[in-house]
Formats: sequence, C-alpha cells, structure tokens
Amino acid sequence: MDILCLGLNHQTAPVEIREIFAVSESRLGEHAGRLCEVEGVEESVVLSTCNRTEYYAAAVDCGAASNHLREFLQSQAGSRLRVEHLYEKQQLEAARHLCRVVSGIDSMVLGETEIFGQVKKAYQAALERGSTARSLNQLFQKAFGVGKKVRTNTSIQQGQTSVGSVAVDLAEKIFGHLRDSKVMVIGAGEISRMTAQSLLSRGARSIFVTNRSYERAEELANELNGESVRFDQWHEVLQEVDVVISSTGAPHAVMKREHVEAVRRKRRYRPLFAIDIAVPRDIEVEVGDIEEVYLYDIDALKEIAMEGKGQRADQVKLCERIIDQELIESGLFGS
Repeated sequence: MDILCLGLNHQTAPVEIREIFAVSESRLGEHAGRLCEVEGVEESVVLSTCNRTEYYAAAVDCGAASNHLREFLQSQAGSRLRVEHLYEKQQLEAARHLCRVVSGIDSMVLGETEIFGQVKKAYQAALERGSTARSLNQLFQKAFGVGKKVRTNTSIQQGQTSVGSVAVDLAEKIFGHLRDSKVMVIGAGEISRMTAQSLLSRGARSIFVTNRSYERAEELANELNGESVRFDQWHEVLQEVDVVISSTGAPHAVMKREHVEAVRRKRRYRPLFAIDIAVPRDIEVEVGDIEEVYLYDIDALKEIAMEGKGQRADQVKLCERIIDQELIESGLFGS
C-alpha cells in the first residue's frame, strides 16, 4: 500500500483559502471517513489546525488516488483553489513530512508545542472512525516516536513555541508594554489558555474569558484568576479591554465591526489590539478598518515567527538528521 499526503498550509495558501478546508476537532473522524469514500483511497487521516489542513491516505495507486482527491477538494472550493495552494508528498517523502510536522519544524512557529497533540487527536479520531489500518497505523505510530525523540534530543523547543506567545510579542511591540492591560479571551481551548498565561506573565492586570460553553469559560477563568463572561454578554466587556485574543471553532465571524462601533465612544477611542488566531477567522476583516483598532490574523504573525527560525537553523538540521535516520532504520519504505 502506498502513502500519500495532500495538503495546504501557511506557506502555500492564505488564510482565506485555508479556512475553506478547516475542520473542527469534533468532525475530524467524520471527514476521515468521507475521504475513504474517494475512489482509490483505502485508509485516511485528516489533520486540521490554524496553519494547515492535510489529508493522509493509503492507496494501491497513489497517482489515481491523488487525482480523485484533488477533484474532491476542488469541488469544495471551486476556482478559489489553485494548483499552487496544494503540496503533495508520496511514500518516504510523505513520512518525512509527517515527522517534520509532528516535530514542530514545519510549523509557522518553529518547535510549537501544540502540534504534537493535534496530530494525535487527528489520528485517534480516524482510528475510532475505522478509517485507518495497517499502513497509516504504522506510519503515525512511527511519527509519534520520532517526534518524541526530536523534542528530547534537540533544543528545537527553546524560545517562543506557540502561536499565542508570538501574538503576545506582537502586542508588546504595538503597546510598548502590557503592564496593567485588560485582556479578553474569546474561546477556552488550549491555545487560548497558553496565550492568556503568556499575557499574564508579561504584566496583564486582568483576564476576561468567554466561551459558548460557560462551564469551560469558568474553568479557564478560575485557572487564570480571571473573570468568566457569558457568551451573549462578551460585547459588553469590550468597552473595558485593551487586548482581544480570539480562538474559537466557530464557522463564521464572532466579533464584528458593529460590536466595536457600539463601544467606541465609551472606550474614548482608546487603541484596541485584536489577534485572531482562529481558522476560520473569528474577527470580521472590517474591524481592522476602524482607526484605533490593530487587527492581526494568523498570517500576520508570520514575520515575528520567522525571526525565531533563523536563530535555530542548526537545530532544524539536527532534527532532520534524526528524522532521516529513524525512517531509514524503520524499514517502512526500504533502505
């Protein structure tokens, strides 16, 4: 059985294309099952994060499966999806790519910590759906072992290793410092938690947490010594805060221009820094047209993230040597 990876990420496709293919964590298994219905695909795993959506497949004929899978993706996006948005890896190159992803060296934020868990959840969802068998089970289990070895034997995780920490760096560049700032976090997932913790460590005075599930908002707020806000009331808190970090799984914009316009006078037109880490995006693009609002989406964080990559180039080379050696020794694709 041959291995195929077809995907798009922050390097090949802008956020407005990536959000078309974004899959919520709760539907990863469902989408893996749908992929197995594509002609030629025998096994599948679907991975979806804020920076990438990737389709891993086992097939008797990679070329035929690739063609059918591309047709399947084109049917979802129409003319907006162009050839250059997609990358394809087969066999050993697909395995090497997955190992790089799991190890955090293919991420926008080099060495990011979240991706390992995200890949595990994607694989587990496909496993429970019954869309994996021998070929992908071996591949993913090997990749997890390689990822652990890379993180244990290199310094790839030194420095900023999360999208949230890069967002906080950007906030400091805009405001000069974050001391005594008030922050609202929309969404109570892992990225929201890590971002809020980073904000507090830089001097943020208070944190408001809102989420569709109020219980999860309360849980995160208690952990951060912050205040939970019901989801239908978060826009009332907008008049108080200096920074908004949004990372929900909503399929549409949560924060709109009308929400900000409604509180501008009460805010006395103070600067508002808004980071939208979600894909699909949480914050309406038009919010950034308001004079005192500084809006950045996930792609706007690239420049800061690239600074760390250059400083750790030697560690990337070490990671890649470990990956190559482990794959050769595994014998999965011959010597």
